Amino acid sequence: MPSTGRISERIASIAESATLAVDAKAKALKAAGRPVIGFGAGEPDFPTPEYIVDAAVEAARNPRFHRYSPAGGLPELKKAIAEKTLRDSGYAVDPSQILVTNGGKQAVYEAFATLLNPGDEVLLPAPYWTTYPEAIRLAGGVPVEVFAGPEQGYMVTVEQLEAACTDKTKLLLFCSPSNPTGAVYPAEQVAEIGRWAAARGLWVVTDEIYEHLTYDGVEFTSIATAAPELGDKVVVLNGVAKTYAMTGWRVGWMIAAPDVIKAATNLQSHLSSNVANVSQMAALAAVSGPLTAVEEMKTAFDRRRKAMVAALNSVDGVECPMPEGAFYAYADVRQLLGKEFPGSDGPVRPQTSAELAALILETVEVAVVPGEAFGPSGYLRLSYALGDEDLAEGMSRLTEFLGRAS
Repeated sequence: MPSTGRISERIASIAESATLAVDAKAKALKAAGRPVIGFGAGEPDFPTPEYIVDAAVEAARNPRFHRYSPAGGLPELKKAIAEKTLRDSGYAVDPSQILVTNGGKQAVYEAFATLLNPGDEVLLPAPYWTTYPEAIRLAGGVPVEVFAGPEQGYMVTVEQLEAACTDKTKLLLFCSPSNPTGAVYPAEQVAEIGRWAAARGLWVVTDEIYEHLTYDGVEFTSIATAAPELGDKVVVLNGVAKTYAMTGWRVGWMIAAPDVIKAATNLQSHLSSNVANVSQMAALAAVSGPLTAVEEMKTAFDRRRKAMVAALNSVDGVECPMPEGAFYAYADVRQLLGKEFPGSDGPVRPQTSAELAALILETVEVAVVPGEAFGPSGYLRLSYALGDEDLAEGMSRLTEFLGRAS
């Protein structure tokens, strides 16, 4: 029976999450007994801090949390998020400006769905997180990629944004610290981009989920505070997943003007209703508590960051700038494409980073994400949010293999 028309064009056009696909394949191979090392998913290897787990256990025993709660989030959590936002980025918001979502991804989708009309263009600095363009398209928008390569630290300029802007442009997506590159925009550049967007009358959606993961004394700057000229045309996205090792708890949030939050809450009331109350109470403990555990994790990430980048840069034909934030290294492997590598069935000459990533997984059982998931081909993203022993073994296999290019 033909499949034409069985799936809507809107959903059929969506690409699978490349990072989750790589992670799923790596886990499936490990389950089958293969010694795969996965550098794919951006997921801390640490357990969620104990005080957060304790808060969840206590909430699970409270009958109050066995029932529906407001679709937009528990009032006490929204208040705590407002206080945390003022503490961490100096941005003063009211709890009425906050919507608690099922993870950061839901916040991303709901922001675009609430703001975009069909045909609206979104300036999307590349390399970008793989979900952004798909969420934009789902909302009827048109992603317009603005690529910044390693020669400019993977950071776009106002001149590039201006060149890509048209009369259909409604919104700029901004992410610093960046997934996938680890780039952190300096404060003056954040302010310059924000002022440009304000002068253009654009909305800015800023993803700040890696705000606490910066290194070498580099500081995170929120575009919401760096460019007050944006007024109420800025939407802040955040969550507990990365900072507190809570990827599985699924709590994110969206901060915006009250009318935007009201509209997004209406959407969520039909889409998923409230986030699980136990997870919300765990998130309350996280954002209200100390950042001690975060600093301990950062120490480990910093050590792994330096080891990974040093290993990558030891290979001829690989260039990897030192990331200043998040927990990813973004390696430029364009010089290796077209070269000969040993394959299971004889020599292979991968022409794209997707082909190279597939060859690496097949040959040395190391999972990396190709640049095609984040923009142009020619790059590999590796997460260093995994154990030290696995990182050392994985990098040993990878660098030995890449070093055999001829």
